Amino acid sequence: MTAGRPGTDAATSARMAKQRRVGTKPELALRRELHRRGSRFFVDRAPLPGLRRRADIVFPRRKVAVYVDGCFWHSCPEHATHPKHNAQWWAEKLAGNVARDRDTDARLAAAGWTVIRVWEHEGAESAADLVMRVLARGV
Repeated sequence: MTAGRPGTDAATSARMAKQRRVGTKPELALRRELHRRGSRFFVDRAPLPGLRRRADIVFPRRKVAVYVDGCFWHSCPEHATHPKHNAQWWAEKLAGNVARDRDTDARLAAAGWTVIRVWEHEGAESAADLVMRVLARGV
């Protein structure tokens, strides 16, 4: 059993430990598309000093933070799944992730930032279109 995840076996724990936090395929695809369009940005950076939550892509001068949210981890309304094993623990964990996302959005907005959240299932081109529109508005 693994601490923090009641009833989790060693194989499941090992599989979950391999989940990437940075540099996921959807994130890399978006970064490549933005770069191809001439955008330059920072990767995996905390937008605000003291805020331990890191954005996937950051345009600090424009005060734009981009998050590429995974459908499972951030409870996508279209593709969220709910584990049956340790269901209560997972429900609380995933709800906590969503609550932290909303808190992060609010903190950044209060500091004058624009937050863009795209789902991992969205195509890189459409996600890049959104980011470019926001940047073009001069926010």
